[in-house]
Amino acid sequence: MPASTISDTMRHALSAGLDPAALSGAESPLDAAISARDREVLALVRHAVQKGRVLLAFQPVVRAERPHEVVFHEGLLRVLDPHGRIIPARDFMGAVEQHELGRILDCLALREGLRLLKQHPQLRLSINMSARSVGYARWVDTLRRGLLADQGLGERLVLEISEPSAMQMPELLAGFMRKLQPRGVSFVIDDFGAGAVSLRLLRDFYFDIAKVDGQFIRGISSDADNQVLTGALLAVARQFEMLAIAESVENAADAGRLAQMGFACLQGYHFGAPVTHPPAMAFQSATGALKW
Repeated sequence: MPASTISDTMRHALSAGLDPAALSGAESPLDAAISARDREVLALVRHAVQKGRVLLAFQPVVRAERPHEVVFHEGLLRVLDPHGRIIPARDFMGAVEQHELGRILDCLALREGLRLLKQHPQLRLSINMSARSVGYARWVDTLRRGLLADQGLGERLVLEISEPSAMQMPELLAGFMRKLQPRGVSFVIDDFGAGAVSLRLLRDFYFDIAKVDGQFIRGISSDADNQVLTGALLAVARQFEMLAIAESVENAADAGRLAQMGFACLQGYHFGAPVTHPPAMAFQSATGALKW
């Protein structure tokens, strides 16, 4: 192609708001930097998995009306760098989600969660998973073995799936949930309200719990707009018979407002930060734990 034609093409691309690098087949400097960073993060996480530097941290979910009562704990996956420092999940989850490494992390979290549930009969624990793991044989086998080893364990296991993840393969996930719920396993739709959830699919899923995304919760006591939006999400949860949890609760004023609105449970730093070595009493269930 003549040089003049190439220049014209680039000018037209710029005037149309397109990326000339994409037209020429070259990677833009920004894309190259992101790709390099993703490869670096993947390598760091893969090395941590190989060396066993993966563990769970625990954060309590409490009753809104009686916040001294812990209903269950969320087991949050933590990956450590070579110096033993925690790598924030936000720094690697996006990079690993599209790779098998993400499924392996789900397997490690599930395996550790099942081990703790078997070891502590009073513990109720939620574990995060990707909808993609439903089709991953190793993860499914880990779950199957854990439930077979302890017939009552399913009633204390809660699986959390983010709203965007659930929307990726709704039919497969809905079928998986229908098989597990008769065994007592509960399901949470996490980050509820963060994405464009289909109400029709929400009806088909039969989630037990809706955890409203923190962007609507933080500062809600003084934010009239978030009060309206959160009230609407709470109404949707009630319509589909889901127990409602507010996450990212950071102060007493927000906690009071959320309890007043009708949330069943609350979670956030106001009630406890995630800890990797919880005291023994953290594994004691609340008296008259919630049923769903």
